[in-house]
Amino acid sequence: MAVEKVNASSSLAEVVDRILDKGIVIDAWARVSLVGIELIAIEARIVIAGVDTYLKYAEAVGLTAAAAAPA
Repeated sequence: MAVEKVNASSSLAEVVDRILDKGIVIDAWARVSLVGIELIAIEARIVIAGVDTYLKYAEAVGLTAAAAAPA
């Protein structure tokens, strides 16, 4: 039985291609309060994906109608 060595390193282009193909969502929420009084609240959702990947998953959750509607 032959032993094969697999190179596990990936190039930057392969990593970017995988991220655009699969997509990434970063969801963050922060709140600053002083003596029980909320001073500031920040909510952020960052989506990184290719256009076709975004449209495929956005259609599944009903977000394409808002993106396609004229302003």
